[in-house]
Amino acid sequence: MAGFFNAVSACLVVLLLMAVGYFMGARGWMTAAEKKFLSRFIINLAVPANCVVGLVNNLNRDDLARACVLLLSVLLGVGTTLLLCMGIATLLRLPRARWGVFVAMAGLSNVLFIGVPVCTQLFGEACLPYVMLYYLGNTSFLQSAGILLVERSGSRGSRPGGPGRFLRDIFTKPPILGVMLAVVLLLLDVSLPGPVMRVAGYIGNTVSPLALIYGGFIVYEVGLRNLKLLPGLPTMLVLRLAVAPMICWGFCMLFGLEGLVRDVFVVESALPVVSQVTVMAGAYGADEEYAAVGSCLSILGCFITIPILMLILG
Repeated sequence: MAGFFNAVSACLVVLLLMAVGYFMGARGWMTAAEKKFLSRFIINLAVPANCVVGLVNNLNRDDLARACVLLLSVLLGVGTTLLLCMGIATLLRLPRARWGVFVAMAGLSNVLFIGVPVCTQLFGEACLPYVMLYYLGNTSFLQSAGILLVERSGSRGSRPGGPGRFLRDIFTKPPILGVMLAVVLLLLDVSLPGPVMRVAGYIGNTVSPLALIYGGFIVYEVGLRNLKLLPGLPTMLVLRLAVAPMICWGFCMLFGLEGLVRDVFVVESALPVVSQVTVMAGAYGADEEYAAVGSCLSILGCFITIPILMLILG
């Protein structure tokens, strides 16, 4: 039961921080301009700094070989989830503007903006290496299958480029660059100067509060009155918050993963819809409202499912 109550406490902290973002939006203290700044700061500075500090402080050179096996389990889990979601979306006979959006929402989780704060609240800083491994696998699918799926639902936009563009999109993302820098430091068995690591730590520590304030503002933008269970969304929520972690857990068992790494992967797989789906829906002319409402509902729903999941994990 301790895990359950820890999860309830962690979710309460997350909910209160999101409420700050909602309140700031309602009072007019936060607008689209501040939202854009927060997004850029978190992705381009805070998360990479968090990656470097978390990986260097919690891993050593011997851990890197095992990381390849862990990443493979993530890729298989996310890939299987997406295939299942494609089949269910077809059975539901969703309109074109929602088909790919449904699959992307159900199959891909919000590893950074929700995942980092939730997991650090639940497991502490030691979870960060596993969070970033899950992020790498999740982002690989987001930048490939996710874009193709949403584009299929849209009325505009060109096909993404080939493997070259895919690799460029993956390995030029600041969080991935942060992971790569940490891996180089671990391989060379060197560390950054103390003052640099402390500054990186200060910046990295802003990820959780700022990301949750950002999420609360997103809920404000959509509006609580607009959070309706549109056709297909109840099924999407079940897939995102319940079925996806079951699939992930299955692959953890297959690969013999236990303890902290299993718990982090399962929680990461059970998180809300990745926020980029709404952005991509708008960019490609898909059903943006459907994506926004589904994303917000999944954020609210995870406050119920995460404590239950922690109770099951023990």
